[in-house]
Amino acid sequence: MASKSTIEWTSSTWNPVTGCTKTSPGCKHCYAERMAHRLKLMGQRNYRDGFAVRCHPHMLDAPLKWKKPQEIFVNSMSDLFHKKVPVEYVHDVFDVMVRAHWHRFQVLTKRSGRLRQLAPGLNWAENIWMGVSIETPEYEYRIDDLRATGAKTKFLSLEPLLAPLPQLNLDGIDWVIVGGESGPHARPMESDWVVDIRDQCVGADVPFFFKQWGGTNKKKAGRELKGETWSEMPVSGVVG
Repeated sequence: MASKSTIEWTSSTWNPVTGCTKTSPGCKHCYAERMAHRLKLMGQRNYRDGFAVRCHPHMLDAPLKWKKPQEIFVNSMSDLFHKKVPVEYVHDVFDVMVRAHWHRFQVLTKRSGRLRQLAPGLNWAENIWMGVSIETPEYEYRIDDLRATGAKTKFLSLEPLLAPLPQLNLDGIDWVIVGGESGPHARPMESDWVVDIRDQCVGADVPFFFKQWGGTNKKKAGRELKGETWSEMPVSGVVG
């Protein structure tokens, strides 16, 4: 069975890699790190080394066994483009995504430099969506790295949003997700930041998805923006 997800913009998760290391301010209160340590205490096989980067070849063929088409977030507990993930293994993951053409795979990275380096050698099938995470203006260069890839659907995850992003270059971008940080030490996100990004997306005709306000009680905070729920999705890369 697929691992059902509570993440608002996907339906399932697939983790052929687990573990990561911090690379920018958005990583400070990493939810995946907290979860990995809990799973280790529970005796979960794939997390016996906690949050150390580990590849799990026995997980590779899992999506091929899931016959119902679905959106699958790839490596919700890691980063496929981490330097400790061998190039050959990245290709193995892409091979499975290409073969499992009835699913829509959503890959997200903060390591856009390595993404750009490896992109020419990857098979960018229609059902593989590629995204980069951006938390402050200092990391907007990741958008240029994403644009340089052959991904048919390119998206931005502005989460956790830690500062305003008033001048996003959305050329060639197919989808934008915004979300505040959640958890016991969540840093605040201002509503004006979110409204401005929404308006930029509307002006550029880019689908906008507001994931959450976050905070210490994200369910209570909800995901309405000025009385509306924004759940727009790209129309490209549709499978089924």
